[in-house]
Amino acid sequence: MARQPRFYFSLRSPYSWLAYHDLLRSYPDVAGAVEWAPFWEPDERNERALAERGEQFPYAAMSRAKHLYILQDVARLAAARGLAVKWPVDREPVWEVPHLGYLVALRAGLGQEYIAAAYRARWEQGRDICSRETVASIAAELGLDPDEVSGASEDPQLRARGVELLVQVCEDGAFGVPFFVHRFTRFWGVDRLPDFVAHVRSKLAPAAALPASSGAVGLGRSSDEGHAGGCG
Repeated sequence: MARQPRFYFSLRSPYSWLAYHDLLRSYPDVAGAVEWAPFWEPDERNERALAERGEQFPYAAMSRAKHLYILQDVARLAAARGLAVKWPVDREPVWEVPHLGYLVALRAGLGQEYIAAAYRARWEQGRDICSRETVASIAAELGLDPDEVSGASEDPQLRARGVELLVQVCEDGAFGVPFFVHRFTRFWGVDRLPDFVAHVRSKLAPAAALPASSGAVGLGRSSDEGHAGGCG
């Protein structure tokens, strides 16, 4: 069970992109206090690895009707934030490519910069972030080794770390994103971000003296059981 407040984000999810935007813009104190945990749909290789650990990814496919709703909903939410969405087209995506690439950037101390660049590429430029070429260009932009970052999904150590992160997703019951966890308390969806922020501040402020800041600093499929600005 998570001890430190944890923010599950996905580079694939438009609602994660919006939550990322809101978290950094309006709640930088909480953004700096939480653990940022990547969430992605495992490929067949990682599904087998999860099964060997006795885990099943907590995920449900969404209906076509909900998919069409999300297209409208995200456009509305983005416009309200002054953001313009350029919808990408995913052709046989392998989400280990960008998310394990993130682990390389994180190791180099550039995790936040990588997330920002990947979200910009996907949601503002409409680029395919499962393309190794796209990930390599993001790496070069950040001064990282393009081959190392774009080839992260083939690195055995990073693959193993990825499995551990996916097991963590299963243990936390993170069935969609954005998903926020602190011990036994969970919140799902960008609409629940203010509630998560209030929870974190109430729990951590006495010990960590978190400021109640609101200053500016500049996160497909889901469960069909309701909708709170989240997707899988």
